[in-house]
Amino acid sequence: MNFGEKIRSLREEQGMIIRELAASLKVDTSTISKIENCQRHATKKQVSDLSTALNADFLELEAYWMGTKIYEMIQDITNPANALIVAEEQVTYQKLNKKKQNQI
Repeated sequence: MNFGEKIRSLREEQGMIIRELAASLKVDTSTISKIENCQRHATKKQVSDLSTALNADFLELEAYWMGTKIYEMIQDITNPANALIVAEEQVTYQKLNKKKQNQI
């Protein structure tokens, strides 16, 4: 499930129509429709606003949001799984470097 599908699922579970969700975020209905259909990326603030409007866990929605963006970036490369492994290693490396710098 991608970010847009997750948003649609949460909205429908709550019996909310697009117009209601758009009004709560102060955006037009086409913005919500495009987000749900993966024709437009939500901003991080919109992810936060969506989590509030849909009574959803922000960290879960943020993970779907970023996961969808990452998928779109790596879907056409030869070995996407390897790219994810390298990215995870880079995250670990950067965290360790920050931790070391904070100890100095």
